[in-house]
Amino acid sequence: MKFLQTSSIISFSILLMACFSFTETKELAEKQYQPNATTEVAYFASGCFWCVEAVFESVKGVEEAVSGYAGGFTDNPTYQSIGTGKTGHAEAVAVYYNPAEVSFETLVTVFFGSHDPTTVNGQKPDYGTQYRSIAFYKTEAQKTIIDNAIAELQKQYTNKIATEVTLFTKFYKAEDYHQDFERRNPNQGYVKAVSIPRLNRFKKKFPELLKEEKK
Repeated sequence: MKFLQTSSIISFSILLMACFSFTETKELAEKQYQPNATTEVAYFASGCFWCVEAVFESVKGVEEAVSGYAGGFTDNPTYQSIGTGKTGHAEAVAVYYNPAEVSFETLVTVFFGSHDPTTVNGQKPDYGTQYRSIAFYKTEAQKTIIDNAIAELQKQYTNKIATEVTLFTKFYKAEDYHQDFERRNPNQGYVKAVSIPRLNRFKKKFPELLKEEKK
């Protein structure tokens, strides 16, 4: 009898795990984002990508934001490898947007307006080269927009703006558990203490840029 009970418990546990796995897989499949022909992509790094992703996803015209790694010199970086500071990569976000609804220039405003660009290699409380500030450009026109924004912003800061202006080469999507981390884990300690307050500061500063459901 004890053997049968144990077997039943094990079988139920396996079934339960399979159901959860299926549900998670189904949810991921259902939320697969597909950009359309007019969608453009911009890339930014400004500290923990959980925070940066949430900020950009609150902006009108942004269709999706994906956490990942960029700006380095090694192939196939991981969360663990970039943490060593030896890959050159930073935590970055790919911002998929509709240029008919939001311009690259506005995204640059969002970028600079949602972090401290004078902090070298970090955003409080995260420090290291993987948390440095980078604005990536793909065209000379985009570079000019970033450079002009820095020139104007520098007038407002005593310290020198540390943001790197870098030609985009390659973006590596981060591990699945990092995607939509803030939205999926609102009660996680770092999210409550750092990510959500950072998002709320941005919302208060730029209410006119927010999607209706994010206000």
